[in-house]
Amino acid sequence: MAASRLPFPLTLTGDGLVLREWRSDDLDDLVRMLDEPEIARWTPMPSPFDVEAGIAYLKRCYQNRVTGQRIQLAITSDGGRPLGEVLLYGVDLGLKEAELGYLVDARERRRGLASGALSLLSAYAQSSLQLSRLLLRIDPRNVGSTAVARRCGYQLTGEPPILQEGPHGSSRLDTWELVGNRSGSRHDRLKNVAARRYGRRT
Repeated sequence: MAASRLPFPLTLTGDGLVLREWRSDDLDDLVRMLDEPEIARWTPMPSPFDVEAGIAYLKRCYQNRVTGQRIQLAITSDGGRPLGEVLLYGVDLGLKEAELGYLVDARERRRGLASGALSLLSAYAQSSLQLSRLLLRIDPRNVGSTAVARRCGYQLTGEPPILQEGPHGSSRLDTWELVGNRSGSRHDRLKNVAARRYGRRT
């Protein structure tokens, strides 16, 4: 990975998922997905999230991707309709660390999409980008997101909470870190798949 630029374009596949770049024709699905109370509650997304917000979001996403600042991919089952989003950002090559995040359409939850996408991108970050410290920031009241973190092998670090301001007030975000490899876990399997696909050794 040259300097701090992240690869673009990028498609990741595994565990019945296709993580792909956002497209302009995703606008309607994006607006419907992000204009949702639970997403507004736990993220700094504009609320209500309308077409204007969606256009701005896709423009920022494209700019961040082409300049290599972050990986921001739509979660799909077959490369088609977006069901959620997973991202990697805040990369520090000196510390070999980055932060990840994820969200899933309210109509598509409890299908394992978030954990599958998080595991797939975490595996790629370790095997291909050679990042050794992967972090999540989650409000402890967001029990769905904390369950995904645990399922994928992330654990609380005990670091002081981080304050985040959103449209519905402030949140205090705990820091989670991916710890080790859990033998036989979804993350472990996907890491091995990514290692074989991108020519890395685990």
